[in-house]
Amino acid sequence: MSAVNSLVPARFLTLTAHLVIVITIFWSRDNNVRACLPLDFSQEEYNSQDTQLVVALSVTLGLFFIELMGFFSGVSMFNSSQSLLSLAAHCSASVCLSFFVFQQWECWTYWFVFAFCSALPAVVEILLFIAVFGLKKKPL
Repeated sequence: MSAVNSLVPARFLTLTAHLVIVITIFWSRDNNVRACLPLDFSQEEYNSQDTQLVVALSVTLGLFFIELMGFFSGVSMFNSSQSLLSLAAHCSASVCLSFFVFQQWECWTYWFVFAFCSALPAVVEILLFIAVFGLKKKPL
């Protein structure tokens, strides 16, 4: 099996692992929101942090949709550069978000994981989409 062909299942598995952890954070959102707040917090502060986390998780799910569309359409499935970037980003995100859930990190740390591990591969995926369908170029 060539290196590019072995990246395809690894990329799919890390994408799936990251997606499962994001869904798990949606389900256990209450614990993570409480970890972001001081011991004596008001309902308004709770609602604000909860809304911030829901927005971040929703945008993450939207970026998953974009990345999975590019993956399943074949635009980036056999692109080794995108596969390596996606593999590294989603593997890192899976580890970091596991700590986010179990260690109950502050909510603002999710934005760093989001930027480097969800937004970056999705932006590259969008650029590949534009290159393939907009400019009619072959995927690298």
